[in-house]
Amino acid sequence: MTGAHLRLDNRLIHGQVTVAWTRRLGVRRLVVCNDDVAADDLQRVLLPQAARGLPTDVLSVEATLATEAGAEVMIIAKHPGDVFRLVEGGLRPEVVNVGNVAPRPGDSYTMVTRSVAVTADEADAYRKLAAAGVPLVTQLLPQDKPADFVSLLDRKGL
Repeated sequence: MTGAHLRLDNRLIHGQVTVAWTRRLGVRRLVVCNDDVAADDLQRVLLPQAARGLPTDVLSVEATLATEAGAEVMIIAKHPGDVFRLVEGGLRPEVVNVGNVAPRPGDSYTMVTRSVAVTADEADAYRKLAAAGVPLVTQLLPQDKPADFVSLLDRKGL
């Protein structure tokens, strides 16, 4: 599967995604990708309502890999592990935008940007993605300049 836009954002669907990013990228469909969210009946109902009329699917990682995706689709992964599994499963995004990753309770993490927390294990996995040819950037809003994510990991000693 190639061509889909892939954003890592634990907030999932919110104004930055439904207004700014979908307009900038020409997105016509959203896919929320996370096993726990896909198994939650309430989130499966509420998230599409938050999408401001955009067709939205809430899927597990496995179901996301099985769905049709292209340039008009934005996949929003909740956690770094979702992104790693998608790429391992064959997804080939042009770029992974690490948009927002809040620290999770109990994890030892480093704030790489004001909105992205990274554990040592995640840093290793991000580096493996980059080594496999998957470009990683962090860009909160479309008008922000994208920053190379691996360079930010380097600066933080991860």
